Amino acid sequence: MESNTQDVDIEAERATEAAETESGLEPNIAGALSYLFGFITGLLFFVIEGDNRFVRFHAAQSMVVSGLFVLAYIAVSVVGTILTILFASMNTFIVGSIISLFLGLIWLGLALGGFAIWAYLVVTSYRGETIRLPVVAGIADKLV
Repeated sequence: MESNTQDVDIEAERATEAAETESGLEPNIAGALSYLFGFITGLLFFVIEGDNRFVRFHAAQSMVVSGLFVLAYIAVSVVGTILTILFASMNTFIVGSIISLFLGLIWLGLALGGFAIWAYLVVTSYRGETIRLPVVAGIADKLV
């Protein structure tokens, strides 16, 4: 009877060792942490994890998602700056104000949408699920 309990314990230890990653964390925790600070933690886990495809995919997806959001923020800022300069030189305050309001709403939508996607990816990767975002997953697959 004692040998059965001991065998189960050995099997449990082997399963735990196989589930751990090169970072020493369980794959679901490492996957969730790869989204924590966007590109920075994504790159960190992408470099550290050599064999675990789950963690590497989430790290790559984290880098791509955060990179695309940064590019979107930069694009909205550049368009806003150009339009502000353009309408300031034409002395059309009302049109410039409406466009600034519209761009501010786009910025707010990006911020709230980015936070919602980030939170969703953290929670689902912590659960051990792999969520594949439509465009991002294809890019992340090429990185992995």
